[in-house]
Amino acid sequence: MVDSAASSLCSQCPYCGVGCGLELMPPASKGKPTRRGDDGLPVWGARGDRQHPSSLGQVCVKGATVCDTLDGGRQLQPLYRASLDDPLAPISWDLAFERIVHQIKASLAGKGADAIAMYGSGQFHTEDYYLAQKLLKGAIGTNNFDANSRLCMSSAVAGYARSLGSDGPPCSYDDLDHCGVAFLIGTNMAECHPVLFQRLLKRKRRQPGSLQLVVVDPRATATAAAADLHLPIRPGTDLVLLHGIGHLLLRQAWINFEFIEGETEGFAAYAQLIQAWTPDRVTRICGITEEQLQAVASLWGGDGPVLSLWSMGVNQSVEGTATVAGIINLHLITGQIGRVGAGPFSLTGQPNAMGGREAGGLSHLLPGYRKVADPLHRRAVEQVWGFQPGAISPAPGLTAWQQVEAMEAGELDLWWVAATNPLVSLPNLERVKAALLRCPLVVVSEAYAETETAQYAHLILPAAQWSEKEGAMTNSERRVTLCPCFRPAPGQARADWQVFAEVGRRLGFVDQFTYASAAEVYAEFVQLTAGRLCDVSGLSHDLLRLEGPQQWPFPIGTEPTTEARRLYTDWRFATPSGRARLIAEQPMGLAEPPSEAYPLVLTVGRYLGHWHTMTRTARVPRLTAMHPEPLLEIHPDDAESLGLESGALASISSRRASITARVDITERIRPGTVFLPMHWGFMQEQACEVNALLHEQACPISKQPELKAAAVCVAPAPARQLQGKTSISAAARL
Repeated sequence: MVDSAASSLCSQCPYCGVGCGLELMPPASKGKPTRRGDDGLPVWGARGDRQHPSSLGQVCVKGATVCDTLDGGRQLQPLYRASLDDPLAPISWDLAFERIVHQIKASLAGKGADAIAMYGSGQFHTEDYYLAQKLLKGAIGTNNFDANSRLCMSSAVAGYARSLGSDGPPCSYDDLDHCGVAFLIGTNMAECHPVLFQRLLKRKRRQPGSLQLVVVDPRATATAAAADLHLPIRPGTDLVLLHGIGHLLLRQAWINFEFIEGETEGFAAYAQLIQAWTPDRVTRICGITEEQLQAVASLWGGDGPVLSLWSMGVNQSVEGTATVAGIINLHLITGQIGRVGAGPFSLTGQPNAMGGREAGGLSHLLPGYRKVADPLHRRAVEQVWGFQPGAISPAPGLTAWQQVEAMEAGELDLWWVAATNPLVSLPNLERVKAALLRCPLVVVSEAYAETETAQYAHLILPAAQWSEKEGAMTNSERRVTLCPCFRPAPGQARADWQVFAEVGRRLGFVDQFTYASAAEVYAEFVQLTAGRLCDVSGLSHDLLRLEGPQQWPFPIGTEPTTEARRLYTDWRFATPSGRARLIAEQPMGLAEPPSEAYPLVLTVGRYLGHWHTMTRTARVPRLTAMHPEPLLEIHPDDAESLGLESGALASISSRRASITARVDITERIRPGTVFLPMHWGFMQEQACEVNALLHEQACPISKQPELKAAAVCVAPAPARQLQGKTSISAAARL
């Protein structure tokens, strides 16, 4: 840890998956006044790190104000209650560990290991993620670890694996500077990944004519406003559009026959499928013109490199994995992969969701992009972990929503939530709340007090967060940054990896869980990546501290560099044949299409100034002033037919719940579609539990819920005060 009067140091921003470099400035420095927050306490400052190769000194408003969030409203000590009807009371760490270990042992003796589950987060450092896998999958013997990557990136994970043979985005941010076409689908980069979007805009200004920006989105977002071509397709028609583009590429012979024949498999089935997706059919379904479809196809079929970028608008769908394959298909038939400026590039949602994937942080994975179902993979991990053969179960664990269903059925004794807030982010929230009431022990490891999920906890553990513990994080372009500890953890807060290690030791696995530092944990983790696509065996805390952020693959013996590393430059893919796979799948459309009773499609997204469930950003006045409340975007035609006035309150109802929000009448949204932000949970002053409206139906391959679309009806609401902050949701328990 550095002294508060020391010089600045560098880290990675703990917000989105862009992973911007931050230069952190201590509160006190020679010759300058002490920097203080609104409460008068000294605070660190943050600005963009010009030496960080991912962001080149740029930072968004959230990253610039992140240090303002570190002190206020923190969870400072363990709290416990036997029943949710009781108040939470302070408890020692020793007793907290006793409660957890007692329940684990009781479950193992009773229902078995699968009565225990953990739900983690891309807010973890890689060391936290890794030891959670070792504890759950190795020591306890259940694969019931899932993370909010299931809600965010699992369709991208599955899509890469099906098409290219392995997870792992093949591109680099450097490709933003060299692509001829940037094809943005299902992503509002201007608000969700703003630093990368600004990089594109600067290039358009400085090199006029060098870049064509295509945006596919039902809303006329800030991203779409900068586009050369905006396709406002209907929600749920992304794969139809992609097949329509493929149809035109094939019809016009704008494809790379040599690449297709030499480097892919499955072309015949794909070509047969897209024959049926004619321009007339596609444009009628998507709600665009044939001219627009022809224009985007001609850009794909041109001479310049094409870079596709997507995020939740693609992934959060019942056909999310198929849509990812549809994007990759276009790259494969045009040979637009493994080249400078070209390739399919998923934009990760959370700061270390990529590191979590490397560490095996989903219920079907093991460290090093391994799978629990593979006996050779299990044995390799057991050997490094020091467990007997068979310690790791061959059965994939419960995904996030399956964990909810298991609680409903009374099959889970212990649900441990760490570094995330699922009582805002999961779908069908009333069903989730009811399920939690059936779980005997809900443990929440949390840095901040008074979160929505904490209202349903029996045991709350105070967590040290970014800035208070050392660890590595990996951003969307596979670049690993060491995040140093530069301030003490408040109160009794502890790092998650330390908590997991202590539980492991108390379960009797002392040798397997004795570590002197996060650096030791990381050194063990990297062993399990050797020889894998995500090889980081040449990295260590010391190397990252000395040489700065590094992009993988980085096997032992690799020379540190800031230059971009791309995957598949030799066009040899991670499949058994070495060829990429063209995937032919029919579109399914929305899982819950509009009906007479629910005639509108609700789509959900984010605001620039807020982050996920607002546990951090709601504490920054500058950010709350940007977005003081959630607004329902609705087209003027729909507003007129429903009798809605701008600024008035509306009731938004689905088959699952009803909520209230203020109306924003705007032509930014297409008729038949409405939009709400996802940030405001029931503990916020302007509560608006939008995910209560959403269904839990998910992609059959990735198990990622369709969090971007649900059928709703909208009507004027009685003039009244918007719902305010609530303590524990007693109404939900009735």
